[in-house]
Amino acid sequence: MGIHEKKLDNPVWHSLGESHQGVSIELENARFYHPDYCPFGAFNGNGNISVASEQYAAQCDNFYIVGEKPTYSSLLKLKNELVCNQMIILHKVDMPIQEEILELEKSQVKELFQLINLVQPGYFKVKTSLLGSYYGIFKENELIAVTGERMKMKNYTEVSAVVTHPAHTGKGYAKQLVAHTVNNIIRQDKIPYLHVAETNLPAIKLYERLGFTTRRMISFWNLVKNIE
Repeated sequence: MGIHEKKLDNPVWHSLGESHQGVSIELENARFYHPDYCPFGAFNGNGNISVASEQYAAQCDNFYIVGEKPTYSSLLKLKNELVCNQMIILHKVDMPIQEEILELEKSQVKELFQLINLVQPGYFKVKTSLLGSYYGIFKENELIAVTGERMKMKNYTEVSAVVTHPAHTGKGYAKQLVAHTVNNIIRQDKIPYLHVAETNLPAIKLYERLGFTTRRMISFWNLVKNIE
């Protein structure tokens, strides 16, 4: 992985400085995704983002700082800390893809948005699908499982939105979609990585079976406006 691996310690910061620079909001020592794309921010330096967090909260009143714990505005409060395994894979996944997997088109963004927010509400925004490619499995013309790309750097692409409709779980759709997405990223000469809650043991085991290993633990600090 070489000298670039350190960037994964601060993936939001480096994604917004590289591949996603066009949707970055820079406020002092912090960078944030435009809230229509992703509710994530990060800092570089001592972690005091009091002014920047207050300014961003005027546009997005519920967001996450990814990485080390920040010092934030007194107008905000920490709702929770989501601790995740940051997992990485260095090789293609060698497994049969039995389902037809389609790259989703603009006309299917509404279906994508609805499915992801049904299963993982709060992370996927109106324009998140523009950050990368998204892939889906359909049954009887209904989108029932998806996976895609979110944060991107020059050397790394995040696998994200691993979602299956609750009525269609347990059929191996997520495994096939992640394998498909990983292999497409590697074909682009990039290294796939992902974030999964440390408590989500079934998902962690699935990713390990595909060949992912945990690189480190990383926190998503959920900040909201303090209305008390």
